[in-house]
Amino acid sequence: MKIAYLAGCAVVALATPSVAFAQSTGSTEVEEKAETTVVITGSREDRGVEGIVVPDTSKAKQVLTQEQLSKNAPGQTVLDSINVVPGVSFTNNDAYGSAGGQLYIRGFSQDRISLTFDGVPLNDSGNYQIYSNQQLDPELIEQVNVNLGTTDVDSPTAAATGSTVNYRTRVPGEEFGVRLSGSAGEFDFFRIFGMVDTGEFTPLGTRAFFAASTASNRNPINNYGKIDKQQYNARIYQPLGNGNDFISIAGHYNQNRNNFFGSVPLRTDLTQSATNTAPRVVGAGSGNRFPLTRDEASYDINYPCTTNQVARTGVADTPNSCGTEFDRRYNPSNTGNIRGASLFTVTDSIRLTVDPSYQYVKANGGGTVGARERGLDINPAGGAANCTTVTTGTNVACTPGYLGGRPYFGRDLNGDGDLLDEVTLLAPSQTQTNRYGVIANLIWDISDAHTFRVAYTYDRARHRQTGEVGDLSVSGEPLDVFPINDPLADVTGAVLQKRDRLSYAILNQVSGEYRGSFFDERLDVTAGVRAPFFTRDLNNYCFTTSDSGFVDCFGEGDPRNATYAGFNPTVQGPQQRMLKYDEILPNVGFVYSFDNPFSVFANYSKGLQVPGTDALYNAFFFAPDTPQARPNPERTDNFDLGIRFRDRNIQAQVTGWFTNYEDRLASAYDPILERSVYRNLGKVEKYGIDGSVAWQPVSQLALYAFGSYLKSEIKDDVQSGACTAAQVTGGTFGCASIGQGIFVATAGNREGGAPEYTYGAQARGLFGPFEIGLTAKRTGGRFIYDTNLPVYGGTAAAPYEIYDAQTPAYWLVNLDARLRLEAIGLNDRTFIQFNVYNLFDELYVGNFTSGLNQGNVIGAGQFGGNPSAPPFAQIGAPRTISGTVTFGF
Repeated sequence: MKIAYLAGCAVVALATPSVAFAQSTGSTEVEEKAETTVVITGSREDRGVEGIVVPDTSKAKQVLTQEQLSKNAPGQTVLDSINVVPGVSFTNNDAYGSAGGQLYIRGFSQDRISLTFDGVPLNDSGNYQIYSNQQLDPELIEQVNVNLGTTDVDSPTAAATGSTVNYRTRVPGEEFGVRLSGSAGEFDFFRIFGMVDTGEFTPLGTRAFFAASTASNRNPINNYGKIDKQQYNARIYQPLGNGNDFISIAGHYNQNRNNFFGSVPLRTDLTQSATNTAPRVVGAGSGNRFPLTRDEASYDINYPCTTNQVARTGVADTPNSCGTEFDRRYNPSNTGNIRGASLFTVTDSIRLTVDPSYQYVKANGGGTVGARERGLDINPAGGAANCTTVTTGTNVACTPGYLGGRPYFGRDLNGDGDLLDEVTLLAPSQTQTNRYGVIANLIWDISDAHTFRVAYTYDRARHRQTGEVGDLSVSGEPLDVFPINDPLADVTGAVLQKRDRLSYAILNQVSGEYRGSFFDERLDVTAGVRAPFFTRDLNNYCFTTSDSGFVDCFGEGDPRNATYAGFNPTVQGPQQRMLKYDEILPNVGFVYSFDNPFSVFANYSKGLQVPGTDALYNAFFFAPDTPQARPNPERTDNFDLGIRFRDRNIQAQVTGWFTNYEDRLASAYDPILERSVYRNLGKVEKYGIDGSVAWQPVSQLALYAFGSYLKSEIKDDVQSGACTAAQVTGGTFGCASIGQGIFVATAGNREGGAPEYTYGAQARGLFGPFEIGLTAKRTGGRFIYDTNLPVYGGTAAAPYEIYDAQTPAYWLVNLDARLRLEAIGLNDRTFIQFNVYNLFDELYVGNFTSGLNQGNVIGAGQFGGNPSAPPFAQIGAPRTISGTVTFGF
């Protein structure tokens, strides 16, 4: 039955012109002609070994097909599935893939990796982040390909200084079929997935599929959070004529409702301080710590609870902590897209592809805020007046607004008739995006051995970022997880927001590529260039009070803006800024094939990342005509050199690579303050080696091993500020004169966040209807800071280590087993599957945001004040067992 299954895959591939190992339809078409792929031949070496394929291209690339993806836990995010690709490191917040995670490839963080879905860009159009819990149901993914160091020439990305990940949707089947799966597992996991293939239902061969899924589970760390997810997908496919021409349209909608959980301070000291022996226990508060064993890796929060309902006239009522903990925060998202794809044969030698798309995002994340009923004095001339007792007078201007990180309403919020109180409200950061794009390729087959194409890529995202506040119920639950649906207004009727900005991210890109085959098709050469023209149209309706993103807001066009500006003339107020970035980005490479199954390949590409919205809006703190107001884009030069071996039973590849960074942008995110601070690391060099081998010695056994090593070096110390008069007087940071630079000791250090090495193996036994697989991966240590220093507690005079400089290395072992039910009279598409995630229940540090340095620590033994709080880190997902029953006919 195994052979029949593979043959079936080949038949589908032969009938499908859009399953090659590329992103857009245009790149797919070019690769189909240039490479011997499953689409054309169905040969064993091109199908790979048990769903692991090493394509014979000039780029360091690896592909996983549905054969590999289907063995993972039901509903698993595709980004966890690619964790077996060398150079890839993904940490999953839960075993089912619906709670988020963190991706690195060759040390590139996920905001530097281009993620595409049928060629449509999925990175956030503002900060380029990737949201792993919003990806396509794995049953619908035909294959995922990972470019380890470069992009396709028509790639619609503003962010990829290096790697790209693209997955492609399956094409509807030619015959009618139904698939229904039911899954259950630990932590009250329950999932249902259903799909219907219509088969060809018109004389023209039109076919479609429709699919839906729903999943839910409670989080594995505390006594509160839960995850609810539903997803809907459809695709209609229309062949044109007797060739490969087609038109396709697909739709996708995903809805997530989940809470944050398991993010705790990255420290392991057992007491509150060196002088306070009160115990420090595991939890998400600033006074807590990371667990030392798996047994203590779960904790309870204050739930259920009741908010303070006391409202006393004439008394300053204060809220309690109910509903304010980090783990009570929601992270809801509604995302959807419509994707078109088409191929038209214009002449015997000219083809046209057009892939339009539309995307919609509505999402938020964040916690609560202590709102004040009174106003706030915005006139600095007389000091900060107490607006609960003094509302008018000389040099006093008590004003409602979102000021200093709090909303001041100027009206009664709890119904007691006074303006003295503080009330807890929901205050997440809201994002809504409408995004349109198109990728068009005109391909000219000059001859059988030579192809040239030109491409145009357009991407326009309207990115609205706001921060409305909403009410909580008596139990601390939001009345609506989207406060934007019914936001609260101040006494003037203005909606208060902690941020208020509108951005347009616009890409116009032209590109060209030549592919040629020489020396009896032994040498294949690729030479391409893309020229992106980026425009960032930025509209900030608030006053920017710091370079770390703090703002004071009254609202667009509000008359209080003029009053505030008069009192604070040095603060940059509401304004529009237009920034443009462009670059010429070459992408060249070759593959030379020997008479035996060996080939060598090399590739050079140049990458560009335009600064994201957070960095650009933080720069609004500076006057528009200053250099600081225009952050430089990151640029990379990427080199690959490797060797491959591909035959019927072996897929192997080893690649040495080098990346040179210019203007490497580093950020540190504080989940409590919900702010990111950006610094330019300048020049960074990184290099390494990736390798993998997949081998099927006999039909009953498939083996796979993979590994990678990474070395990065920051070339210079990084300036983090300039000496003030107070620092000169106190001798802080060695300051001797006002304006002297303060430098963080980073020269010669590794970048934080990325593992030094990863390696692992997979073994799969195939015994008739029964199949079992074991996958093990070891992830090396990751530096927490670019200073490569430990995390400190205590004081500047008496600091002490509270966590090592690196997170510990760890093993993650997963088990899967499948039994087809043909023996009881069912077909080979009906089976039972079991999955165990983290088989040995290893405790490990999951995702965390690395930073330049710990606050007030600029080098070994160099403290400018008490060390700031440690970063937060995710507790890695525990052992999780699940089972699935799938029926197909």
